[in-house]
Amino acid sequence: MIEETSQYGALRRDLAFFYRFFSPPDSTGECIFLLHGSGVDETTLLPLAREIAPRAMLVAVRGRIVQEDGFRWFARITPTRFEQQSIRAETDAFAGFVTDAASRHKLDLSRTTFLGYSNGANLVSSLMLLHPGLIQRAALLRPMPVLDDVPATDLSKVRVLIIAGAADLTYAPFAPALVTLLNQHDAELDARIVPSGHEFGGADATIVRQWLTAPVAE
Repeated sequence: MIEETSQYGALRRDLAFFYRFFSPPDSTGECIFLLHGSGVDETTLLPLAREIAPRAMLVAVRGRIVQEDGFRWFARITPTRFEQQSIRAETDAFAGFVTDAASRHKLDLSRTTFLGYSNGANLVSSLMLLHPGLIQRAALLRPMPVLDDVPATDLSKVRVLIIAGAADLTYAPFAPALVTLLNQHDAELDARIVPSGHEFGGADATIVRQWLTAPVAE
């Protein structure tokens, strides 16, 4: 079911989440799932993704929790404390969406990257920890750990990029804890810091693009 069409393409509602799917004519077969930050929608990461990988298929997804004039991925208690039941329920629903979207659009999840920003990055990290095996590559911009009870998940086959902002006074202090957490679960981790606040920009695009194209360690 297509709800609307705009400059961002068709907004689809044939699965559990609203989303937009883009497949360029010269697609490489690579795919990126895009998970936006709080208070916006699925269109906000599209320019960044096109800068990172112009020939990749894109699945730009909208969070289901309403926040002001936009959306988020799970309910919050404070800016840095989150409703645990909401995290788990929405993460479970998103795991099903990923499987269904991959089937619907014939996506190869072994060639797929999950790019999340802020609240979207936190959903991706929860997805890795609660549904092991679904994600093989994840790029997390301005993330923080959000799960109070973390299962004993093996992430040894998962590549993760974390990019924190040096001037992000609210969230950057939590980034080292997420690095430690993912290291404890044996993820192949690359942690970077850019000279910005919570906003993302060209420096993030450059780092993600280089990370995606770098040779994978054996």
